[in-house]
Amino acid sequence: MKKLFLLLAWACAIPGWAQTLAPADKIKTEKGDLTVQPITHGSVVLQWNNKTIWVDPYGGAALYKGITKPDLLLITDIHPDHLDLNTLQALPVTGATIVAPQAVVDKLPEQLKSKAVVLKNGAQTQQQGIQIEAVPMYNLPEAPDAMHPKGRGNGYVLRIGNKNVYLSGDTEDIPEMRALKNIDVAFVCMNLPYTMDINQAASGVLAFKPKVVYPYHYRGQGGLSDVNAFKAKVEEGKKDIEVRLRQWYPSAE
Repeated sequence: MKKLFLLLAWACAIPGWAQTLAPADKIKTEKGDLTVQPITHGSVVLQWNNKTIWVDPYGGAALYKGITKPDLLLITDIHPDHLDLNTLQALPVTGATIVAPQAVVDKLPEQLKSKAVVLKNGAQTQQQGIQIEAVPMYNLPEAPDAMHPKGRGNGYVLRIGNKNVYLSGDTEDIPEMRALKNIDVAFVCMNLPYTMDINQAASGVLAFKPKVVYPYHYRGQGGLSDVNAFKAKVEEGKKDIEVRLRQWYPSAE
């Protein structure tokens, strides 16, 4: 019952129709800029080489007003802040290829299921000229009744131009994350009790040493995590990791 309450609480927490998006960032690659557009919570839009990737679209269709429709759609897990069927069905996504774990594909409506490529942890696919690897995301300690059991959801590593981009999904600082190599850009979650606290997140980031890290997915049961403290911990431990703090929870207009 407690887990059900928590899931309902985060599913209803964002009135997306009233939000203004943060400005987009640019990251140079060998084939033009990678544009990073924060949307909200664990949702981000990436644009590169005339391709648009939506990650975990969530929070209402109005948040995506003016955003180029997707060529590729990545979904990490079954929870409603990642697999938001109401938002998906209100958006122009039927032309996109969907990459997702089996548990997500099982819940998709038929018109979207036919567009899906199933990836399990450790598997790879190439879509729209982008190499995609599914990596584990799960809670510690491992348990069958964990909110995020090992093997159900996917984090992703994308090869975009000459850059490796890591999307953590909902995870703690698991061994598979700590062992990542050559990550240029990382999106790392930090929200209790669903994923990890800022200390775990900083420890994980210092282990795999991305060149740039964005804290995202940082609204938890007690409000927003202290991403400034996360930034300070990372910079104290490894000053050549650039921590980019962006507004993933913009104020209502």
